[in-house]
Amino acid sequence: MTGMLASVTNVEEAMLALAAGVDIVDLKQPSSGALGALDAALVKEIVAAINDHCPVSATIGDLPMHPELIADAVNAMAETGVDYIKIGFFPGDDWQGTITTLGNLTQKNKALIAVLFADTVVDFTVMDALKSAGVKGVMLDTMNKKNGSLTQVMKKSVIADFVCQVKSRGLICGLAGSLKLADIPELLSFQPDYLGFRGALCLQHERTAKLHQDAVVQVRQAIHFEGRSLAV
Repeated sequence: MTGMLASVTNVEEAMLALAAGVDIVDLKQPSSGALGALDAALVKEIVAAINDHCPVSATIGDLPMHPELIADAVNAMAETGVDYIKIGFFPGDDWQGTITTLGNLTQKNKALIAVLFADTVVDFTVMDALKSAGVKGVMLDTMNKKNGSLTQVMKKSVIADFVCQVKSRGLICGLAGSLKLADIPELLSFQPDYLGFRGALCLQHERTAKLHQDAVVQVRQAIHFEGRSLAV
C-alpha cells in the first residue's frame, strides 16, 4: 500500500499532518528552494513533538554536489534525530564523489534518501551506485516548481520505469513534485512506496502558504481509497 508523505515547516503543521494520519512527516522550507532545509533547532523541536508517532524525514537544503559540504550537512541533520535524511542530486559538480561520501555515511547508520529531479536530465544508471552506497531509498521530484507537476514534466511511462528500477533494487521509492489530487490514481497504479505532497496541502495550493487541514485529509483519503481499489 502506498503511503503519504507530507512536507511541513513547523510544529503546528507537523501536528496537523500527524492528526490527519500521514505516513511520513517531511521537514523542509519551501521558500528556500526545492529541498530547502529547516534550522536544526526547529527540526529537533518537531522531532520531539512527533515523539516517534510517525517517521520523520528532513532535507539538507539545495546544496551543490560537493562531497564535504554534503557530508557536513548530513551529519548536522543526523544529530536532530530524524529517521531519514534527503539529499538532492542537483545538476553538475561531483556526483560520484558525493555517492562515495554517502557510502561512508551509511556505514555510520545514517538512513539516506537520494532525490533525483525529473525536470533535469535524469540518469537512471546511477541507481546501482546508490544501492551500493547503502542509501535506503530514491525519490523522484521536480526542481523548478513553476514547470508544473511531475506528471507534466516527465512521461508517465518513464515515471513507471523509475518506480520499477528503484523497487527492483530493494529500495524505498517515492514520487513527488507539485503533485495534485488528480495525479493520485495513475501514480498509485505504478505502486511507489510513497507519494509526497506540499503545495496541494496548502491554502490556495501555494507551497509557501500554511498547511490546510481539509486539504491534507482529502489527499490522505484519496490515497487510501484509491489504494484499496487497486488492491481489490
